[in-house]
Amino acid sequence: MDRILRLFGLMDSLRRHRGPVTAQVLAEEHQVSVRTVYRDVQMLQALGAPIGGEAGLGYVLLPGFFLPPLMFSMEELEAVVLGARWVEQLPDAELAASATNALAKLSAAIPKGLAERIDDTGLWPVVNSDGDGASRPEPLLGLVRRAMREERGLFIRYQNQAGTVSERIVLPVQLAYFEARQVFAAWCCKRDAFARFRLDRVLHAELSEQRFHKPRVELAREWFQAFEVELAKGPTDGDMP
Repeated sequence: MDRILRLFGLMDSLRRHRGPVTAQVLAEEHQVSVRTVYRDVQMLQALGAPIGGEAGLGYVLLPGFFLPPLMFSMEELEAVVLGARWVEQLPDAELAASATNALAKLSAAIPKGLAERIDDTGLWPVVNSDGDGASRPEPLLGLVRRAMREERGLFIRYQNQAGTVSERIVLPVQLAYFEARQVFAAWCCKRDAFARFRLDRVLHAELSEQRFHKPRVELAREWFQAFEVELAKGPTDGDMP
């Protein structure tokens, strides 16, 4: 049984690494000897797992291979279920429904003994919804997520903290789900700079024909760098001026 779990763990490690990973790194991750990794990889290859590479150079799981989630530790299952239960309580209706569907698919794919624990792991997230509006459905969340996925700009009408209303096109790069409100970071085409926007202050939003001038992941990386500089200077409200 220990070896079976170790083989599953080795496959998980190969899936996490995007490029070739040496036996030494795998051995350190799983706290086994390099020789054990060599033997386990050979066993997996003999069973049909498409693992490329060789001893001394590194191993990689070839594209197109999907390992069904047939085995979870109890801690892994509890983590997945707790996260999905939290998403179910978000004001993002589409994402909440997707979390419910994902749990149903997971229940059908894992052993019966584990599947029975999904209904009651004893762990439940608590989302504060006593009068702050945190649990009200917010349809604009789906629109922001779509803009991020499709790398399209959003035309928004925004009211800042002072009550001033402005219109602009923004390129959303990150979306944060707080209990009391949701905030997204975006490149503001009007200011040629990054800014953060509270979703509850967006009066109107619609997809525009504006496309991202570089991949979202690159813009997100640049935003994180700018945000770290901002944090070093001290806390700010983060709204548009």
